[in-house]
Amino acid sequence: MAYDEVLADRVRQRLEHADLDAAEKEMFGAVCFLDRGNTAAGVAGDDLFVRVDPDDMSDALARPGARPHEFRDRTLNGWVYVAGEVLDDEVLDAWLRAAWEATAGLPPK
Repeated sequence: MAYDEVLADRVRQRLEHADLDAAEKEMFGAVCFLDRGNTAAGVAGDDLFVRVDPDDMSDALARPGARPHEFRDRTLNGWVYVAGEVLDDEVLDAWLRAAWEATAGLPPK
């Protein structure tokens, strides 16, 4: 599966200006953005996927364009897909903040 290069570039631009230990890696046909080795967000197809605090899943899924992240017929708790068409700059920034907040407490890999 190819990923939306324009959306990936928008994420990259935001990470350039953030004070994060961020890295990028292509996996499973997507481009993933990592914080200290932990996947925080990525772009698959035309959509963004983000890590969220598992306790915040209900609120995250109630936001426009959000849906559960399913992988190999399993719904992954703490992960949300966001439809690319809702990702204006403000919405993209909010989702990326949530992703980096969710990874902040994880130990480095």
